[in-house]
Amino acid sequence: MKVAVLGSGIIGISSAWWLSQAGHDVVVIDRCTGPAQETSLANGAQISVSYAEPWANPQAPLKLLKWMFQDDAPLLFRPQLDWRQWMWGLAFLRECLPSRLAPNIRAMVRMAEYSRSTLRDMRAELGIEYDHLERGILNFYRDPHEFENSQRAAGLMRDFGVERRVVSTDEVIAIEPALAPHRQTIVGGDYTPEDESGDVHLFTVALAERCARAGVEFRYSTRATRLLTQGGTVQGVEVIDPDGTYNTVSADAYVVAMGSFSPMMLRPLGIPCNVYPAKGYSATFPVIKPEATPMVSLTDSSHKIVFSRLGDRLRMAGTAELSGYSRGLNTSRCEALTRLAQELFPDALDFESVSYWSGLRPSTPSNVPIIGRSRIPNLYINTGHGTLGWTMGVGSGRALADLLSGRRPEPEFPFLGL
Repeated sequence: MKVAVLGSGIIGISSAWWLSQAGHDVVVIDRCTGPAQETSLANGAQISVSYAEPWANPQAPLKLLKWMFQDDAPLLFRPQLDWRQWMWGLAFLRECLPSRLAPNIRAMVRMAEYSRSTLRDMRAELGIEYDHLERGILNFYRDPHEFENSQRAAGLMRDFGVERRVVSTDEVIAIEPALAPHRQTIVGGDYTPEDESGDVHLFTVALAERCARAGVEFRYSTRATRLLTQGGTVQGVEVIDPDGTYNTVSADAYVVAMGSFSPMMLRPLGIPCNVYPAKGYSATFPVIKPEATPMVSLTDSSHKIVFSRLGDRLRMAGTAELSGYSRGLNTSRCEALTRLAQELFPDALDFESVSYWSGLRPSTPSNVPIIGRSRIPNLYINTGHGTLGWTMGVGSGRALADLLSGRRPEPEFPFLGL
């Protein structure tokens, strides 16, 4: 079939690659000038199967109330006059029920594990270089109560087959010596040696190049405006070409992988897609003292901030701001990232050359992505991965290609249309 993929982030490019590998004729449409220029540009860089946990849990509502008036809160809800935000919020509260936690974690872990395995196979086959490290993810704690609670969470992940082991302060320092100056403030941690890190932008750009070599057509600087339906199927996608003229791209099947903007494409067709943007921030610092800079990907649990070494750079990222579609930088949040970096690694980084960034993570209330066939037979959806787009990306693309090709995907997951 001819398949039109809308979106060229890690989700769209992965979908295009696996659809092409399955023998389909693929065209990718994106408003940007190249791949991975929006949410896949500068994220936290972790492949974090061990932390594939939903934000929605029984403790979340009280935490949200506590954080509502803190500019640098890990998860910040800014109420808007936007019915979509309120509908998302109500669904989020429903997902906080105790009965929802286990099935949501199960779905997230299964897709994350499948995607990590798929990524390893692709790396071996394609030889893509993307500053990846296979040194695991280390989560360190500075609050004894939080550390105690984390042991229950680690136990739950182990129940789902994820090797997330609790470690002492001495073990934390042994795993990542760059944390040695803070030994007195660290009470313990948990560590998953199987997890990885790497630059999603470098990977996605390289995979897009492989797609082009395999015959995938790319139409960049092209804005998809609406899906055109007739007789119960999609007949084409209306686009605005780079010169400003309107055109129609026709295909046999269509994949919406437009991140936080997917609902805008689907809503006119009556297709439900409860995805809302959670704006995340990152700061990237040049490394000036490599021996004092972490090589293991870290998570500072007290601040919900991650650190990943990317060659001669250190990327730190985190926070989630539910405040609409603006990508404007919040100065307080940017300054908080730099203060934390200066506290932890004061001599290791060039703080004068920091690069700040924000991206709109497409989040569902449950944090379980939406993958599969919609009620329109030739319209498919691949979105809603939230903070785990890099973790689940290549596996989601492969599973979507299987579904579109009439095959049942490998991972146990609540796919649409099955």
